[in-house]
Amino acid sequence: MAPEHRLFSHSLPQSLWRAEVVKRQEAVLAEQQGISLYSLMDQAGLAAFKLMQCQWPNAKRILVLAGGGNNGGDALVVARLAKQAGKEVKVLALGDLNRMPSEAQQALTAWQAEGGQLDLNKQFDWPCDVIIDGVLGIGLNSDVRAPLQALFAQVNQSGVPVLALDLPSGLSADTGKLLGSAIKASATICFIAAKQGLFTGQAPEYVGKLLFAGLGLSDLFEQQNTTEVSRADYAQLRSMLAPRAKTAHKGSCGRVTLVGGNTGMSGAIRMAAEACLRTGAGLVNVFTQAQNQSVVSSGRPELMVAAVTKHSLQLLDRSLIQASCKVIGPGLGQDEWAQALFSAVLSEDKACIVDADALNLLAKAPMQHEQWVLTPHPGEAARLLNCSVAEVESDRIVAAQNIQRCFGGVCVLKGAGTVVAGAQGQVKICTVGNPGMASGGMGDVLSGIIGGLIAQFAAKHSLFDIACLGVCIHGMAADEAAEQGERGMLASDLMPFIRQLVNPKL
Repeated sequence: MAPEHRLFSHSLPQSLWRAEVVKRQEAVLAEQQGISLYSLMDQAGLAAFKLMQCQWPNAKRILVLAGGGNNGGDALVVARLAKQAGKEVKVLALGDLNRMPSEAQQALTAWQAEGGQLDLNKQFDWPCDVIIDGVLGIGLNSDVRAPLQALFAQVNQSGVPVLALDLPSGLSADTGKLLGSAIKASATICFIAAKQGLFTGQAPEYVGKLLFAGLGLSDLFEQQNTTEVSRADYAQLRSMLAPRAKTAHKGSCGRVTLVGGNTGMSGAIRMAAEACLRTGAGLVNVFTQAQNQSVVSSGRPELMVAAVTKHSLQLLDRSLIQASCKVIGPGLGQDEWAQALFSAVLSEDKACIVDADALNLLAKAPMQHEQWVLTPHPGEAARLLNCSVAEVESDRIVAAQNIQRCFGGVCVLKGAGTVVAGAQGQVKICTVGNPGMASGGMGDVLSGIIGGLIAQFAAKHSLFDIACLGVCIHGMAADEAAEQGERGMLASDLMPFIRQLVNPKL
């Protein structure tokens, strides 16, 4: 029997896939390798069983939830192996047994040959140590039916750890959308290829610890198929953060002009500007309301802060001409002052970060640029697309791509599983970050990070790659800050970790 590390891995693939591609290729690849689909199912069940043993070694009573598809077949393999290992196993049959695929039928026959029985009452009334979720597979694309929703609620309220096979039942494999109701897994083991819906949308709430089992087909699968979607990986992107030349000076490290900070909103532009400095920008100019000048520069004298009015833009215009990159939006507002500054900043055709209220102004007066990075949260994305937040969240990947197509440049759709969409159709999903980031100012810090990186690296790297690196640094800095606790974490707590991450030991 193969050792555990050969059966499953904590290391996840970089490329992400739609469910239909995996389903279509599974049988093709198995045939190419001379493997029957039942043998493949047996391998999947074995990997899941070994993971269960590693994760919950003292579990004695196993409740298996088996649906009527191949996901249920995988679950029946786990049931058989658990019974052979001397565990007490109960199987709830939750699908139509007469319509099961042939390989799932084989798994059922093998379970029954082992003396296993099926509970057809579909009632969760048995005390257990672990639950195996094999109810609904990756092909689900409609809402879960009411009887299953009730069962899922019981499972979620039970407090019993759950191992989901391929993905938690009720979650969309393509979008991470909750299809009416879903099982909350403690761990999920994904087979053959990583499904893109496991990394964004509602998935972070339901997937738990994610592990991967390639079943001997993953390398061949990646060789024979292509995808535009992958995970954003700091380890791959940090190569652009090479040590500076010994002759570097402030003028060679980029100049960023940040515009924002309307009345009562000085903190937003201050945090964006400080993040820009901490990322390594050589010179940082801030243009804000006159009453905010002392507040923005207080405690951070390295910032060059100037007042600007809607009638006097000459100083701003000169700074925009000199700038390597612009940031517009943090604390900007939407009044006449904001609109005048918005027009002035966007009239200069160079790299630009558009965030916060600048996105709301853009939604009112749509235009296209190829040299900007838009960083909407779901509400701002909904305004840009003239749709509801629910529609944005129902498919975050498509929403980010649509914003990019409509407005050009790069779109960074923020949230759990931030999605970055580029002009060539490429998509990256960021898998770092935590709920402690749900506080004011986090988006402003991200704008400053990306602005600082663009100022330094736009001559050598694409806006898309720089935006991906910025999102990774932002999320990883938040994860470091969260070591002291997620609740109560402030956006400014990220600053020392940003500095560490932009100085990696390569």
